[in-house]
Amino acid sequence: MKKFFETIANIWKIEELRNRIILTLGLLLVYRFGCQIVLPGIDSKQLAELASSTDQGIFGLLNAFTGGAFSNASIFALGIMPYISASIVVQLMGIAVPYLQKLDKEGESGRKTKNQITRWLTIGICIVQAPAYLYGLEAFGVRDSAFLLGKGLDFMIPAVIILVTGCVFAMWLGEKITDKGIGNGISLLIMIGIIATMPQSFVQEFISRTVDNNGGLMFILIEIIIWFLVILASVLLVMATRQIPVQYARRTASGGYEKNIMGSRQYIPLKLNASGVMPIIFAQAIMFAPGLLGKTFNDTAVGQWMEVQFNDIFGLAYNLLFAFLIIVFTYFYTAITVPTNKMADDLKRSGGFIPGVRPGKETGDFLDKIMSLITLPGSVFLALLAVLPAVVVKLMGIQAGWALFYGGTSLLIMVGVAIDTVQQVNAYLLNRHYDGLMKTGKNRKVA
Repeated sequence: MKKFFETIANIWKIEELRNRIILTLGLLLVYRFGCQIVLPGIDSKQLAELASSTDQGIFGLLNAFTGGAFSNASIFALGIMPYISASIVVQLMGIAVPYLQKLDKEGESGRKTKNQITRWLTIGICIVQAPAYLYGLEAFGVRDSAFLLGKGLDFMIPAVIILVTGCVFAMWLGEKITDKGIGNGISLLIMIGIIATMPQSFVQEFISRTVDNNGGLMFILIEIIIWFLVILASVLLVMATRQIPVQYARRTASGGYEKNIMGSRQYIPLKLNASGVMPIIFAQAIMFAPGLLGKTFNDTAVGQWMEVQFNDIFGLAYNLLFAFLIIVFTYFYTAITVPTNKMADDLKRSGGFIPGVRPGKETGDFLDKIMSLITLPGSVFLALLAVLPAVVVKLMGIQAGWALFYGGTSLLIMVGVAIDTVQQVNAYLLNRHYDGLMKTGKNRKVA
């Protein structure tokens, strides 16, 4: 405990890091405050049915992602998911559209242009989703009397503008956190929304086990132990790497090579899950679509089937499709974020080589093969953790809200984002010659 407080004190000593953390916490607080502001023209006292309709199933998960803003009919009701959807579309289009491929090769300027395209696409998605959300409130049990101004254009147009603006503002908050704060802003906004629902979910589970005599305190203890084991498994998945040995050499005057010019053997750490939590976020964003389509077209046989199968996030059909999408997106995201050919070229230019493998194209092919081999178990493990909530609900009878934290999207996002944020803080501490958050020991002094 003493080491922990020493580390906190060291963080506070670094002015830049301190300012970044304060800015991040301030912007997250602004987001959480906005989640409680109900849309003008809607009576907040008549939203009880909306809250009860979104406490489980696919809409319960969507409500968790928005930190309760969805059930509050808040100005942030759309959350940050339109931005995630836009990012998915742009990255998928990058495979087939030459213009986007060209932007990827232009470095920083191309990245800025691509981000701008994503922002405009986000607005377009919001313009579609905002009216659908407002008209869909009635399907969630919100009475007409809750609309104080009715559902005419004098209410709908300002409400749509507010919802679109709310999503754009949330997107801006996320980007500001990434640029000026600490951690990935978009992921932090999702995580803080998930954490906001955690205490209530645990209280509901506790009441179910104790007050309702459904297992008692012993079962709660077993659940907590299993929960910590799942967290440990999630951390191992995020941190696990495959070390590829690399040696360095330079050409001598006689035409040979002088090896190990950089001292001891170096390693390329290839992650078991190089894509982090992004595949599960992408897959979850797509999994909202079948349930929403089923809800919209529930007057048809296909719509009713989709609504039944894909609104139940603990159902077999939902989880099979969810696991498949996670595996696909893990391979896809790894392919676009781990440039094995560029790594091979960089090694060749710096005089590096993998023992037994020719520099250049063969090295790139070797690294690509290794990434494919280690991505398979990583993606399957990620998919298994993602569908674990459905398993514990069916086998242990855990409450739906609390089950979402047993693996699944909620826990993996929390663990992944937490580790990423801690690593960034760690980098600041080690750069200033302090012990990092993941190490113990005394502060290192520089002579």
